[in-house]
Amino acid sequence: MKQSQYLMTEGNVRKKILSFAAPVFIGQLFQQLYNTADSLIVGKMIGTNALAAVTATGSIIYLIVGFFMGFSMGAGVVIARDIGAQETKAIARGVHTTVAMGLAASVIMTLLGVAMTPLILRWMGTPDDVLPEAAKYLRVYFAGSTGLVFYNLFVGILQASGDSRHPLYYLIFSSVLNVILDISFIGLLGMGVEGAALATIIGQFVSALLVMRRLLRTEEDIRLDLKKVRFDLVKLRQIIHIGLPTALQACVIDLANMLIQSYINSFGAVAMAGIGASTKLEGFIFLPVTAFSMALSTFVAQNYGAGRKDRMREGIRFGLITAVLVVEALGAALVIFSPQLVSLFDSNPEVIRYGAMRGQICGFFFCLCGFSHVSSAVMRGIGRPVIPTIVMLACWCAVRVLTLMTIGRIYHNILLALWIYPVTWMLSSIVYLFYLRHLRRTEVI
Repeated sequence: MKQSQYLMTEGNVRKKILSFAAPVFIGQLFQQLYNTADSLIVGKMIGTNALAAVTATGSIIYLIVGFFMGFSMGAGVVIARDIGAQETKAIARGVHTTVAMGLAASVIMTLLGVAMTPLILRWMGTPDDVLPEAAKYLRVYFAGSTGLVFYNLFVGILQASGDSRHPLYYLIFSSVLNVILDISFIGLLGMGVEGAALATIIGQFVSALLVMRRLLRTEEDIRLDLKKVRFDLVKLRQIIHIGLPTALQACVIDLANMLIQSYINSFGAVAMAGIGASTKLEGFIFLPVTAFSMALSTFVAQNYGAGRKDRMREGIRFGLITAVLVVEALGAALVIFSPQLVSLFDSNPEVIRYGAMRGQICGFFFCLCGFSHVSSAVMRGIGRPVIPTIVMLACWCAVRVLTLMTIGRIYHNILLALWIYPVTWMLSSIVYLFYLRHLRRTEVI
């Protein structure tokens, strides 16, 4: 066995971070293009109610994806720290424990998800005219969730070694496949929203199989041997220590967003479609933040394991500044071009009005959201995932929930559901700024 050729403890700091972040960005771009194509095809070929049904399930799907991405990041941090410390046996135990977790999680999620789909949608206040289509879409998605679970966990292992290029190749292939299947299932076979969900899960399975093939064939320390897949209690505790808070952080954010979605649902299918379309556009804007967050998490973890605090500080400073500047520039563009961009999804003037309203209110504050996400990634990398979980739980979940449960009942206005985002982004940014300064003063970073 040998160490990864993508090791991030040596070489130019900026080049290492950018060489990791660039493939992640491109891969996420392809995935977002597919997700957007999914909504475009549904909206244009089936109609506004079908678009509302698909976008209404978005917050639930983000919750699921966020949970398993959180655990994959936790596993990735554990493996990356062992790679930085050059602990070959520990790396192997971490890899095989991660896969064992995936087997257990995929069975549980499939069974519970399919059974609870109608109940979840009713909890969210999904309108009766949207509920049947939303239930069809979500049930098919849950039925194929094994591909989602393993794709995220396998990619987390690959990225822990510093390799973000191979996941890019696999994601591009599966995204193109998804679009082809979408057009075939919906446009040619007339399968409706079930066709859109089926195309998605087939793409996820293909991606997972491609990444697994890479792990089975690599000669690096992260090589997967299916005969060795089992739980190692020490590694399991380490992964849970970092992965569970990270997964819960993603969940509390998405749970709060589900509550906001249920508030938006009360304004009807037109508001759901417009704001859902704007949310799809925001997904593109936050791609650089996602890329830099993943890059910094791996970079910090490897260098923390290797004891290279000098490289950590340089990388953190570069990653934070670059991510914030890029996302703010993209946010300003959304403010200007929101109506034209939303109209790509639906030509209904009311849909466009709601979507543009969302983009124009939130766009200038994206720098705050970006700063919070990247700061959270830094804390995961040094093994302090509980802090960002507490911050997000307090600032993004508790504040949003309490606001909608109190002011929202008195002041039933869509503006409340839109302004609540920048306000809570600002709160978390203030807390992160003070905590990062504390870590610097105490020489943790």
